[in-house]
Amino acid sequence: MTTPEAISAEDRAALTESIRDVLRRRSDSAAVRAAITNDGRIDRTLWETLCGEIGVAALAVPEDYDGAGASLAETALAVEEVGAVLAPVPVFSSAVLAAGTVMASGDTEAAARLLPDFASGEKIGALCWASASGWSVPGVTAEAGLLSGTAEYVIDGETADVFLVIAGRAGDVDAPLTLHEVPADAEGVTVTPLPLLDPTRALSRVHFDEVPSTTIASPSDLADRVRTLAWAMLSAEQVGGAARAVELSVEHTSARKQFGRTLASFQALKHAMANMYTSVETMRSISGAAIDAVVHQRPEAAELAAAAHVYCSEHYMSVTGEAVQLHGGIGITWEHDIGLFFKRAQADAQLFGQPHEALAQISL
Repeated sequence: MTTPEAISAEDRAALTESIRDVLRRRSDSAAVRAAITNDGRIDRTLWETLCGEIGVAALAVPEDYDGAGASLAETALAVEEVGAVLAPVPVFSSAVLAAGTVMASGDTEAAARLLPDFASGEKIGALCWASASGWSVPGVTAEAGLLSGTAEYVIDGETADVFLVIAGRAGDVDAPLTLHEVPADAEGVTVTPLPLLDPTRALSRVHFDEVPSTTIASPSDLADRVRTLAWAMLSAEQVGGAARAVELSVEHTSARKQFGRTLASFQALKHAMANMYTSVETMRSISGAAIDAVVHQRPEAAELAAAAHVYCSEHYMSVTGEAVQLHGGIGITWEHDIGLFFKRAQADAQLFGQPHEALAQISL
């Protein structure tokens, strides 16, 4: 995958504002809560708007495959803005994980076959990888191109048109992992929606019963590359969510009064919110460093992505936990959005390996 040309700061700012404007108009709290009750638990209308008006899904896809030819750094802007409103759209699952996995494979035939539809948003891709024990061992095995087993925690699996499956080999845990393409409606594929801690991100269990697949040529370290990509880009979402939690806390404490004074005027609460802001800005710095390393394929990319996962996961949880406390009793109710951000923070920390697993990787 070649390194894309740099985008100017002015163009990045304009892109961010365009995405933010669409989300402001189409994905307020009421719209998010309505969308997560839909079939598939996503907002298809919003997804079509983001793809059609802004080209969100095409940003990191090369122009040779009908993409915008920008980079994952630009896609990260979309991921951050979506994370700030918890919009249930497949930016992370399809534009990042599915498209990113195809590009990381280096298989030009697969790229020509899959990326144009991912870039336009006409098809949604989903990555199948984890077993019930996590992402260390794939839940699916491949034998002569036939896939068997169960992939857990598949993001947006209910609405996917194409599954990209990272598979092991039956009876050989040391065998290189392989990458496969399967239509979501193929015979032998069963998709089961999972109950969720975080209702704004749809997760599914996908079972394969000797399903024929198309094998995609890929390097032996593909899984490591995908994990690095996932952790780096997930940190952008965590930054967006944590920043919004701070905003909600400031708004709440500035409006609420106690003993004739706004809550925001109390020194202890000022200090708490200042610490939250500092955490978010540090999250933003480490996330940016990880994404930049991934975009430019630097040797330290894996370590920086793992560090971003550790730091951003822990501080997203702490910022949203503090935000719930600052909101008082209303903070633990379903009616207030701060609880949704708290749940997203807990769920994000578990994706693609928990922070302590990433910390072990940094320590190697």
